[in-house]
Amino acid sequence: MMKKRPQNRPNSRSKAHASEEEPERIQKLLAKAGIASRRQVEKMIEQGAINVNGKEAKLGDKITVNDTVKLNGRIVKLAGKVQTETKVLIYHKPAGEIVSRNDPGGRPNVFRKLPRLEVGRWISVGRLDINTEGLLMFTTDGELAHKLMHPSKQIDREYAVRVMGRIDDPMLERLVNGVELDDGVARFEDIHDSGGKGVNRWFHVVVMEGRNRVVRRLWESQQCQVSRLIRVRYGSVVLPPGLPVGRSEMMDVKAIDQLKELVEDKE
Repeated sequence: MMKKRPQNRPNSRSKAHASEEEPERIQKLLAKAGIASRRQVEKMIEQGAINVNGKEAKLGDKITVNDTVKLNGRIVKLAGKVQTETKVLIYHKPAGEIVSRNDPGGRPNVFRKLPRLEVGRWISVGRLDINTEGLLMFTTDGELAHKLMHPSKQIDREYAVRVMGRIDDPMLERLVNGVELDDGVARFEDIHDSGGKGVNRWFHVVVMEGRNRVVRRLWESQQCQVSRLIRVRYGSVVLPPGLPVGRSEMMDVKAIDQLKELVEDKE
């Protein structure tokens, strides 16, 4: 017996259209469109760089994709740019690349090697300094990027680090208990000895924040020098062991859903 087809069932196109017409906070919608992360958009608003329908935007304003938005005087086309499908990319960053699209010195950047997008653009989830290697994530969803970077989410990062110096147990205890840096107290959540001899030893360390150069500065506070630093994990995402340096791979839908669950409703 043929089943009766349900009536008045909205199709995917009508759902997408409805979501585009529904007003959303300006920083959230621009992040969804891949213009910048939510935090970056908030800074642009505070600086007076964004104009909506002829008026200077304010934090808390709500817009749709049909509003006229200008960034530094140039029109930002939102229609067709709001992502309906979140993409997340894992990139194995080599040393020598910067995480920025613009550099006066012309140094190589990570974005030049990423796959092209038909809609939106890649937004980096945090940064790694030029001499740091390893796991770097990118997403088309600026809201997701913002949540993954937000301190309130308490997402841990794990690094493999090669250290030069005389290291003893009291030093490791200090690094776990907390060390005063120039921008406040910082600490390793965990330190695991990964081998090595003499003054060159490998450790795996875990931090709960993305403070600038925090891993290097913690070791330097103990008169030790970091000669190599590799990020191997960001929350639940692990650097794939077979991913070559300078290459990337797309995260599957199941892994993206797990990533979203990690930051859902915790802010």
